[in-house]
Amino acid sequence: MPYLSKIPLNPRRRAAVSLLSSPHCTHAAVLSGLAVQPVTERVLWRLDNNTPHRADLLVLTDSRPAWAHLVDDAGWPGADGGNPLIADYTPLLERIVRGREFGFRLTANPVQNVARPSRPSEQQAARLKKGAEDGSRPRGARVARRTAAQQLEWLLKRCERHGFTIPDATATPPAPGLHTEDTGLSAGPAVTIVSRDTLRFRKRPDGPRVTLSTATFEGRLRVTDPDALRTALLGGIGPAKGYGQGLLTLAPLRTSENGHG
Repeated sequence: MPYLSKIPLNPRRRAAVSLLSSPHCTHAAVLSGLAVQPVTERVLWRLDNNTPHRADLLVLTDSRPAWAHLVDDAGWPGADGGNPLIADYTPLLERIVRGREFGFRLTANPVQNVARPSRPSEQQAARLKKGAEDGSRPRGARVARRTAAQQLEWLLKRCERHGFTIPDATATPPAPGLHTEDTGLSAGPAVTIVSRDTLRFRKRPDGPRVTLSTATFEGRLRVTDPDALRTALLGGIGPAKGYGQGLLTLAPLRTSENGHG
């Protein structure tokens, strides 16, 4: 049975600062919340830090977790609103039917695979050098999609395989008495990139630096393949899932926007 957890973090506490600055530290803290070790189940997580005074850690697990260590070290122990929320994810999965619309949020690592990157990382350069020396053919490399346009294109190309489409947004019609030459009300896909970031961290002090370009998307989706969308919700979208990428979350739309009540 999958569970979705929401753990409030206090950004002013030292342990929370470490979590917010290092996906490697956050991943380790998340896995520490599961009783069966070593962890073999799929775990997805995401940090939502929209304000300087509070951040929320969302975690999707197959087994029921415990987050006392995070609350004690990096949260708001004993405070109103400081307790983690742990919800059974099954009711949401059962509400996914073809044609239904949801609001969504996704933080992802948009990349594309290329045979030879123009600006290879240290690891990619080492693989290319090794291939040139021993005559082997190096595997393709992942290259970040860095611009907002590239990141949006990355998402739109993956919607169908993950069981949804992003419908067109509807522009607000002009007020009575005002005229516009554009008679159509389409305003493009109903999705916005609300934040973009480049994460740089090391798994260990003497290890190579890991660099991730991330984008957080918010918008509206329409279900086209319920099974595929459930798979995307439980398995994530895109790479770098261990570093807080790929967790897609849904929210109900108002009745007036989504004729499902």
